[in-house]
Amino acid sequence: MTRPHLRTATATTTLTALLLLLAPTPAWADGGDPTAPPGSTTTSPPPEVDSNSPGLKLADGATLAPAKVLDIKSVVEDLGGEERREDTNTDVKFALQAEVLFPKDSAKLNPEANARIKAIAEEAKAQKATDVRVFGFTDNLGSYGHGRKLSRERAEAVHDELAGHLGPEVTFSVRGYSEDYPIADNASEEGRKKNRRVEVSFPRGATGTGTDTSTGSSTGTSTGTGTNATD
Repeated sequence: MTRPHLRTATATTTLTALLLLLAPTPAWADGGDPTAPPGSTTTSPPPEVDSNSPGLKLADGATLAPAKVLDIKSVVEDLGGEERREDTNTDVKFALQAEVLFPKDSAKLNPEANARIKAIAEEAKAQKATDVRVFGFTDNLGSYGHGRKLSRERAEAVHDELAGHLGPEVTFSVRGYSEDYPIADNASEEGRKKNRRVEVSFPRGATGTGTDTSTGSSTGTSTGTGTNATD
């Protein structure tokens, strides 16, 4: 036989749990996503939801939690891991390993790099991009200062080639982040190789068609540019 005071306690516990489930999630702010450089991603506003819609069938006194947008990310990487493409609802991002763009410890583009950069420029055109971000990164070997300088110079070299294909109407943000924001474990050479990279990203266009970036040859020259953001 259930005692009255035990039945009351059980009902109170159930009601408290229900209220916690239906209560709005408190808003909070963070310092940014540590897996991506600031400014490299954007977020679409959440859709509007009518809390009074009878189709929601909320219990009396219940309220909706704030709406959230769930980004869908598609990641494609070639077999050698030399080139990586990420597509989200709002952005397109390419990551090119430094080894396929530059000699060791150098910021001078090699001949193979030109075709890859031109292909990325064609994709930016297809997406009707007017703002392009070019960010350089290194592994954690050597000093941070040297990595900062090298990553910036490599980003600038890629920018110069891109600018020759995209024209002066495109605005660029060019930055070097040294060993910050790794995408792999620096404990192994395989991971460090992935971290030594240059990323090119831009907003997704409403009518972008998407192109194959694995082929192409360079015919443009570096001519200058848009606006370059500094660190």
